Amino acid sequence: MASSLSTNLKFTLQHSSVTLPPPKSTTRRKISVRCGPRSNRGPLVKGRILSIEAIQAIQALKRAQRADPSQIEAQVSKTLNRLIKTDLIAAYKELLRQDLCGLALKVFPAVQSECDVPDLGLYADMVLALTRTGFAEHIDELICDLEKVGTIECDDKSLVRLVRALVEGEQVESTVRVYELMKKSGWGSRFEIDEYVAKVLRRGFKRFGKEEMADEVDQQLQRSSRLV
Repeated sequence: MASSLSTNLKFTLQHSSVTLPPPKSTTRRKISVRCGPRSNRGPLVKGRILSIEAIQAIQALKRAQRADPSQIEAQVSKTLNRLIKTDLIAAYKELLRQDLCGLALKVFPAVQSECDVPDLGLYADMVLALTRTGFAEHIDELICDLEKVGTIECDDKSLVRLVRALVEGEQVESTVRVYELMKKSGWGSRFEIDEYVAKVLRRGFKRFGKEEMADEVDQQLQRSSRLV
């Protein structure tokens, strides 16, 4: 009986054991998650990253303009003296971006005083902003102040921006003044004539009906081309 029991036990154990299938191998896949932009804002532009000091200066000027415009000059002097050059230029550009041209005009002399030579790019920015906001009557005064400096760097890459802004803004007298200042500064003699600048000037003078000046620019360009 013991033998029979042992045999039955072995049979039960052999048939009761369940062979489990081997575990399926799991492959880990890397899923790249692409985060979309939080808004439709474009990339940050150099000069648009404002420091705390620049933001505070802009806010102080705006408060002064609302409270008592007659105190703007004093506020500009008080506020801007604490800014380093990069913050000063950034604040100036931010005022233009907000179309606060009245305040930007007050800040502009302080900005230019930080430059060893006139920054023609900053002049071009101002001309464009004044034209855009309907304050073009201030452009002639702005260019008159540039004339008082005496000379400009005619190889400044921003010269074409300034000339084009004046031509597109129909600023006849200011365009003539800048052209005369260019010649006085050595455009065509000390500085090589930039063909694109010459073409913008020539088209502008023809549009303004100043054929003699257009012909003069054309002759200077041809003379410069023969020397190359």
